[in-house]
Amino acid sequence: MKLILHTDGGARGNPGPSAAGIVIENESGEVVRELGIFLGHCTNNEAEYQALIHGIKTAQSLGADRLSCFLDSELVVKQVNGLYKVKNTNMKALNEKVTKLKPFFKEIDFTHVPREKNEKADKLVNEVLDASK
Repeated sequence: MKLILHTDGGARGNPGPSAAGIVIENESGEVVRELGIFLGHCTNNEAEYQALIHGIKTAQSLGADRLSCFLDSELVVKQVNGLYKVKNTNMKALNEKVTKLKPFFKEIDFTHVPREKNEKADKLVNEVLDASK
């Protein structure tokens, strides 16, 4: 089964309080799961990675064996696709978690999208952060 994953992560203050937004759709574009998760204190980039990790695990639990991931973090997409090296220690550990999840799928890809194409996930991040004040 193929699913489409949209994730976003954000931190207010960078670093600061952070959250993940996860939207999973089937191939017809119907939303099958939405999650907003408070992540605690981290950077924007760490939140982006954590959102992706939570999203991949959630898609796996829904039975996906093929997954298309869409993120508005160009940095994270280029790192998980091996185009950029990961130098930061925290980011390296998060990148390794993504790498370890890849073999659970017959097919998995990561694509950068503009923020306006990731509105639902972005909205979930802001709702969680607003509620955590």
